[in-house]
Amino acid sequence: MEYLLLLTLFIVAVFLGVELITKVPPTLHTPLMSGSNAISGITLVGALLAAGSGAGFWVNLFGFIAVTLATINVVGGYMVTDRMLAMFKRK
Repeated sequence: MEYLLLLTLFIVAVFLGVELITKVPPTLHTPLMSGSNAISGITLVGALLAAGSGAGFWVNLFGFIAVTLATINVVGGYMVTDRMLAMFKRK
């Protein structure tokens, strides 16, 4: 029963995230993405704790997937932020 609740929570979070992201206008996407890097860093720490907890195969697997996705999010956010700030530098 607990796994069904967790799976339901995960599915609702995915749908909510997709709905929220699609409603953000393109002009606000870059500043919001650069501001969310700190939140993604916290997510990465939590994912590392889950991946290394040794609580079972599935926890380690989902922890590894979470570490991979959070790392991609953090690196991509910093790349976009760097590119955005480069547009304001004098040549």
